[in-house]
Amino acid sequence: MSNPAEGTGVLWAPWRMGYLRGLKRSRAAGRRPTCFLCAALRGRDDRAVHLVERGRQVSCILNKYPYNNGHLMIIPNRHTAEFGGLRPSELAAMTAMAQAYVKALGRVLSPDGWNLGMNLGRAGGAGLETHLHLHIVPRWGSDTNSFTTVSGTRVISQDLDQLWLLLRKARRLS
Repeated sequence: MSNPAEGTGVLWAPWRMGYLRGLKRSRAAGRRPTCFLCAALRGRDDRAVHLVERGRQVSCILNKYPYNNGHLMIIPNRHTAEFGGLRPSELAAMTAMAQAYVKALGRVLSPDGWNLGMNLGRAGGAGLETHLHLHIVPRWGSDTNSFTTVSGTRVISQDLDQLWLLLRKARRLS
């Protein structure tokens, strides 16, 4: 058996290793990992970091290590890990932006369904514990196929730069 966890319900996500290696290097050097969301918000080249939209209180960014094609994150512009600490206006802005991007992704990608959610804290599955974010993951009836299941490889069918351009255009038209 080449996969020791075969049949145990383990989800393999090899595309996330780049992110995890970056965390490990930061910790080994005795530094806290840089918040890549804050770094993206501080930057000037939105296309380079796939920041799709900057709002007054929240922004939208493509997930660099997506679980599926079109995986977005709605992020507060203020660095916070506490869901209960979000200001009412930030929570309202996150919800409004999430609705807008579900519509935009619907026009651009025509998914069959959606996963929306937050992973809060390490035990909650957060890869980035210090800056909360709302995931929007388009889903298709066939997005978990035999190739994904048996090979341990995820197929993402669209380049992030191409999707960034499509979403920018879709939001301008709405």
